[in-house]
Parts: sequence; structure tokens; C-alpha cells
Amino acid sequence: MKSINIKQKHTKFSRQWHPHQIATVDDMQVILAKIQGEFVWHSHENEDELFQVIKGTLYMQFRDRTEVVNEGEIIVVPKGVEHNPMTKNGEEVHLLLFEKQNTAHTGTVQHELTQTEYPKI
Repeated sequence: MKSINIKQKHTKFSRQWHPHQIATVDDMQVILAKIQGEFVWHSHENEDELFQVIKGTLYMQFRDRTEVVNEGEIIVVPKGVEHNPMTKNGEEVHLLLFEKQNTAHTGTVQHELTQTEYPKI
């Protein structure tokens, strides 16, 4: 049991759209990611996802609207809801996510950005 410095952990990787696991809590994983630009439309049939913005501004697109999530804020995407995270104006955004360990990165969608393993840092 040691404290985890989230900002320091974000310095350990540079690849965007490639989640890194920093902890587990029961059947949940705590993930860090850096994102820039637009991801891919997808959903998770059986899992909710929590996104916390550590740095920057996240634009969470839904089919009927876009939610702006500012630094220090969170958004929970309920299971089954199609979504597409993105950033604007070339900004790199740093995220912390909570999700079940078996959550597929892009749900059932296969894309060049889809990751199947999250390195532990």
C-alpha cells in the first residue's frame, strides 16, 4: 500500500490512446491515458466507464450531444451508451479512468487504435 502520484505516472508514457493500468480495486482497474484528436465510436454492453480529466478539456461525444468535461471534472458513461471521446485544437488531454478489468477498449469495434493489453506502470 503506497500512494500513487497520478501526474508523475503520466510522465512515464507518451503514446496516445494507449491506456496504462496503475491500480486495481476489486474487479475494477484504474487507468491513465493521454489522448489527442478523435477516438472511435463505440460502446461497452455490460460496463460503465468513469473518466476524470487530470489535464485539459475532454469532449465526450454522444449521438445526440457533446458533453464538455473540464480539468478536475468527471463523467460516467453508462453501459450500452455509444460514445466517442475527443480533444480539440491539438490539445493533449490526460485522463484517469475506472472500469471493470474485462472491459474491452473499444467494445466490439475493432479499430487501429484498439488496444488489447494495458501495460502496468
